[in-house]
Formats: sequence, C-alpha cells, structure tokens
Amino acid sequence: MVQALDRHAFEARLQAIGQARYHDKHPFHRRLHGGECTMTEVRAWVINRFYYQSRIPMKDAAFMSRCSDPDLRRAWRSRIEDHDGGVEEGGGIRRWLKLAEAVGLDPDYVASARGVLPTTRFAVDAYVSFVREKPMLEAVASSLTELFAPKIHSERIAGLLAHYKFADETALSYFRQRLSEAPQDVAFGLNFVLDHADTLEKQDAAAAALTFKTDVLWSQLDALFSAYVAPGRIPPGGWDGREGVTGDLDDSTPTQDVVA
Repeated sequence: MVQALDRHAFEARLQAIGQARYHDKHPFHRRLHGGECTMTEVRAWVINRFYYQSRIPMKDAAFMSRCSDPDLRRAWRSRIEDHDGGVEEGGGIRRWLKLAEAVGLDPDYVASARGVLPTTRFAVDAYVSFVREKPMLEAVASSLTELFAPKIHSERIAGLLAHYKFADETALSYFRQRLSEAPQDVAFGLNFVLDHADTLEKQDAAAAALTFKTDVLWSQLDALFSAYVAPGRIPPGGWDGREGVTGDLDDSTPTQDVVA
C-alpha cells in the first residue's frame, strides 16, 4: 500500500499546483498589469470578475450549511463577513463596485450580472456547486488558491497604479483589504486540509480539488481574452462594450497613463 505523503511533502505538492496553474500566469493578467488593456477590456474584466466575487459568500454559506461543528462554522463565517460586510460598509463586494465606478461603469449594472460571459457564469456556478456537493475536505481544498492570491494582489496594485488613470486607493481598496484578510483564511484552510488529508487517496482528492479551482479561475480569463482581446466574437449575453458605461466610450487606445 502506498503511504500518504508527510505533511511537508503534501504542502509542497499543493504549492506546486499553484506555481504551475495559478491564473497570475494568464496572458490577460499580464496584459492588465502591464498597462496594455483598453477600457473595454478593463471594464469587461470588472464586470465578469464581479460575478465571481458575488458568488464567494454564497459558496461559503453553502459550505457552512453543511457544517455540524460550530467551531468550524465560527472559523468559516468570517469569509462571508469579509465579502458581504456590514449594512453600512458592505465589505469586499461593495469595494469591488467602487472599482466599477472608477472605471466608468454603473455599479447597479455590474451588480445586475447582465453582460456576464456564459463561460464565466458556467465556471463560477460550477464552483459553487462543487463546494455544496463535494466532501468537506475537497470543498476546503478548493479554496486554497488563496495561498497564491497575495502575490497577484500586490502585482495588480502596483501595475494598476503605475499604468491607469482610474487607479487610486479608493478604486483599489478591494485588493488592499485582501492583503490583510487572505492570510488568516489561508492559514485555517491549509491546516484543515493538511490535518484531514491523512491518506494518499484523500491527498489526491484534495489536490484534484485545488486543480479544479485553478481551472475555474483560468477559464474565466480565457473567456475574457477570447471575447475582448483576441479578434473574435462576443458570445450571446456577453457585455457589448456600451451598456452600463458612464465614462468615455472612446476606446481606440489603451488606458495607461505611464508614470515616467
């Protein structure tokens, strides 16, 4: 019988998945962070990424509905609070809508989820279903893309501030906040997976769950790139580049305002 990896080796296996498959390596993110995106591309990203952000607390609520252990529920519920926030402050979802305003979009339009690409909707809904239906270990393991998020948030903050006129501390507050919130979530989720994946079969399942989540994130960027960057066709239901726009529609040049 093949033995399970020890704790350190299994963590290294999980880290290797992120190093190979995390979406910071996608051409769309490199284009965005390098100041090469047009306003249409930036706005399309904001619209589609909001759908993912808005479903995170729904995913976490589905997870908590399955938890019989109150300690696990207490630890997990901060994730919902981080995204939904309070009545006044609004959390990560409201901060994302501040970004939508900054890039010249009507936040009500963005929140409506009209214009979300079919692939984005399919991938995100599949993630929510995965967490609702899979064993608890796999549901938690799918959240471990958070291990790799601080790096992409830091790169995004630096890249957007350097290259785009709309970028300021209010617009980028979502990413700033996640730099302090994510480490706590990562520590709990990683320890849970390392503690409970005590057989090779469970380790394989947890690794597959993390791989699935990287596919969810990567596929969203593939859809954006195909619809708005590469000469192609915006699929039915996708944002047309005009609806909900409150800023300048002139999109003939990239948005960068490079600081010398």
